[in-house]
Amino acid sequence: MSEQKPYQKLAQEIGAGDSKFIPDIFESLVDEDEAKLLLAAAPPATVPEIAEKSGLAEEKIESMIDTLFKKGLIFKSRKPAGIRYYRVRSVPQMHDSTAVMIDPPKKMLDLWKQWMAEEWPEKIKVLEEQLPNAVIRVIPVNITMEHDTQIYAFDDVKNLVEEARNLAVTPCSCRVIDGSCGASVDVCLQFNKAADYAIERGTGRQLTKEETIEMLKKCEEEGLVHVGSNARSIGHVICNCCSDCCLNWPSIRGGLGKFVIPSRFAAVVDEEICSSCEICLDRCFFDAISMEGENDTAVIDAEKCMGCGLCLVTCPDEAISLKEVRPADFVPPTH
Repeated sequence: MSEQKPYQKLAQEIGAGDSKFIPDIFESLVDEDEAKLLLAAAPPATVPEIAEKSGLAEEKIESMIDTLFKKGLIFKSRKPAGIRYYRVRSVPQMHDSTAVMIDPPKKMLDLWKQWMAEEWPEKIKVLEEQLPNAVIRVIPVNITMEHDTQIYAFDDVKNLVEEARNLAVTPCSCRVIDGSCGASVDVCLQFNKAADYAIERGTGRQLTKEETIEMLKKCEEEGLVHVGSNARSIGHVICNCCSDCCLNWPSIRGGLGKFVIPSRFAAVVDEEICSSCEICLDRCFFDAISMEGENDTAVIDAEKCMGCGLCLVTCPDEAISLKEVRPADFVPPTH
């Protein structure tokens, strides 16, 4: 029983002390000495400071740091005075960083899948009660937009790519863990510092701006929703989310929706040219489309629509467009 204590303590340190799965996920990834190192690596600390706090020799710590970094459990804070190391800070961060490690243990992936199914839907409710603002926002497609619609820089994925210093792609952590939908996996786009991290760690492949734009187009065609951090700045990641494996959607489907907010837009249908083909029904993750218009044409429920624009990408009649439903001067709230 004593051998479980460091793993339980680690779970407590990242806010998951009551989890059935997080202690076992830690145990699937680290031995007891590595667990001691992780417990000592908060707040960020140098190797000598970790050694003093953990009781481990500096040489042993140095031999373990790179392995823990590649596993996604240790991060680096580079300062003029040198590198300080810090432990993974939250369960969502650990979910994303460990799932995409090179050759992830099957036991760990199975445990994450159980956690996503059994614990995350309830945990996100608690999290939303504490959030001052949404964490994630939907980013609209920009293949088809009305010419008079002003697409601000923080809504325009092409602009985000053009402004990026470095770009990389990693596997989608949610689909690595589940993947039952069969959607593309290597489509999680990393920007700047996140790209640097993924490339250094070996979990990401560097992309040119042209390759990134092409990947985003393919994601739109495949029916994946662009989401990014809820901030006006570029952020670190654009995820391309499927409808069933992704951990962003339980909040919306549970009727809360504070974890992720829609874009400034909503889809609208021109009923005069809609042919009632129903292709858009399968494209919508959020049950925002019904065939209840005049002559059984498509109708959008603006309250449910997240403004992703996937429905317009494959509309054969070009009957769907995106219209602003928030003010033109809308600025997403920051954390």
